[in-house]
Amino acid sequence: MDIGTVTDLTREALYTIMITASPLLLISLCVGLTISVFQTVTSIQEQTLTFVPKVLSIFLGIMLLGHWMLNNMVHFMTRLWSDFAVYIK
Repeated sequence: MDIGTVTDLTREALYTIMITASPLLLISLCVGLTISVFQTVTSIQEQTLTFVPKVLSIFLGIMLLGHWMLNNMVHFMTRLWSDFAVYIK
């Protein structure tokens, strides 16, 4: 396996990680920003206020997007294992 192959595999793996994780990270970001604005407007300085809405929104996001995320990862792993003979040369 040469340097180009390793670079391509690393690039594909990082791209798959970013594409798969980005929807949940964006959901968490939006919920956190909304709660922060609410805390600023109402002068509530409770640190644990953002925890429950973020956990619930991430859980909802996993329920809605989990199938797509799992398919994305399975597709990448299937391609990786199907070309295994090429990588060990």
